[in-house]
Amino acid sequence: MKPQIAELLSAAVANLKSEDVLPQDLEPRIQVDNTRDKAHGDLASNLAMMLAKPAGKKPRELAQLLCDALPASELVEKVEIAGPGFINVYLSDASTSSLVKTVLEQKNQYGRSDEGAGRKVQVEFVSANPTGPLHIGHGRGAAVGDCLSRLLEATGWDVTREFYYNDAGAQITNLALSVQARCKGLTPEDAGWPQDGYRGEYIIDLANSFMAGDTVESEDQSFTGTQNADDLDGILHFAVAYLRREQDLDLKAFGVGFDVFFLETSLYSSGKVEDVVKRLIDNGYTYEQDDALWLRTTDFGDDKDRVMRKKDGGYTYFLPDVAYHLDKWQRGFEKVINEQGADHHSTITRVRAGLQALNADIPKGWPDYVLHQMVTVMRGGEEVKLSKRAGSYVTLRDLIDEVGRDATRYFLAARKADSQLTFDIDLARSQSSDNPVYYIQYAHARVCSIFRKLAEAGHSWTEEQGLAALPALALDNEKDLIVKLGRYPEVVRNAANNREPHQIANYLKDLASDFHTYYNSEKTLVDDESLRNARLTLAEAVRQVIANGLDLLGVSAPEEM
Repeated sequence: MKPQIAELLSAAVANLKSEDVLPQDLEPRIQVDNTRDKAHGDLASNLAMMLAKPAGKKPRELAQLLCDALPASELVEKVEIAGPGFINVYLSDASTSSLVKTVLEQKNQYGRSDEGAGRKVQVEFVSANPTGPLHIGHGRGAAVGDCLSRLLEATGWDVTREFYYNDAGAQITNLALSVQARCKGLTPEDAGWPQDGYRGEYIIDLANSFMAGDTVESEDQSFTGTQNADDLDGILHFAVAYLRREQDLDLKAFGVGFDVFFLETSLYSSGKVEDVVKRLIDNGYTYEQDDALWLRTTDFGDDKDRVMRKKDGGYTYFLPDVAYHLDKWQRGFEKVINEQGADHHSTITRVRAGLQALNADIPKGWPDYVLHQMVTVMRGGEEVKLSKRAGSYVTLRDLIDEVGRDATRYFLAARKADSQLTFDIDLARSQSSDNPVYYIQYAHARVCSIFRKLAEAGHSWTEEQGLAALPALALDNEKDLIVKLGRYPEVVRNAANNREPHQIANYLKDLASDFHTYYNSEKTLVDDESLRNARLTLAEAVRQVIANGLDLLGVSAPEEM
């Protein structure tokens, strides 16, 4: 109802302008908010306090003039002035009926908007090095990144999901050496084992597969094992393809897919890294010191200058990052959002500085970042730290196998990304009201059960009948439920604009709670046909909004539980 009430207030402003009460050039930004206390109405605006000074009037006096100038509307039962000049709006029964009708007409489109207007946005997330199974931190990044992508699509953006992985560098070399050692029959206890070698059981599986001559295929590459333990280059390429396939399978089990896979090595083979180096040198932002090439990132707000090219001639990580983001800009993405772990915080300033030093007309503050904090996994009140397969950390697959995809996705997305998260396996597996994902899904299944019971009782319901009967809803908790349904589109917009998928999770938990309370206090399948149809209609609207919200989280909406 907020846009409609804002339009009414805008009309009141126009009326007062025509009477010379307000300056003709005044174009206020009208804000309408939910009230905290139902005793103060459903919605409120501080418009009178904003306009009092330019109008030369006291806020409460102007509030009364605005109320008097409001056009008549069936959506508004009454308006009142409160405090220093707030305009409190009480919605009518007609407004709530109109809202339920909107939900049922728009169905799975309810809550969606075209704010993004088809503009291009890229969301880069997960971007795990192909050196082992995805860990729980990758899982949180996958949940947040995918939910954010869904939210942006729901608000009209043209979204590209991208996975960038480092298929070069010391970690990849170390992976190859670890697999080679296994191929030669060495174990981590042997003297010849690489100093920083990977120890998980997956290295054994990988070595066995390579020596068997298997062909592995991932989303973006394939390779056949040469069965030669001395072929380190072949082992490296095989290991990357093998672990990329493992990551693909984990992400598929998690319900996450990508449009683009981008290889770090492509930045070197295409010459893009060297092009960036030349451009930065030509622009005068580099200097030689201690046999290394430095970039003057302090010219762009960094706390110190950064090394681009090391003494040994190799590039530091941030340089290919700059080349990669220049490539993103050249691909036409107006907005880029990187969802990464909090350990990437130090790279933000230097990457942005490098992009500014290119003089490529890239906006300051581009790209955007969403950083997630660590996840602690608990079972039986104790922290779970080890995975037999990975050897040293809890994998995403461990959690999916333990509690299922829905609970894993919900729990990893349900807290603000920059807050630390405790993942309680026992809670995630419980079938109780303490488990939020179970509680929300049960609300959806409960509505479906009501309609099955309706059919078993020999009754029927249609949307047309239900909408006609809505005036029979006279209880405060019924109106409160409808008002909450009306807030859903705003929650979606805010969650997308603020890049906070957890807002959807919190909203759904509150909506489910309100519905369960209503269901337990008011019988739905009553004898009175009009009241029964009205309550069924309200329940169906609740079910639809829950289904829509769960879809944005990538969580299923079961009809039976």
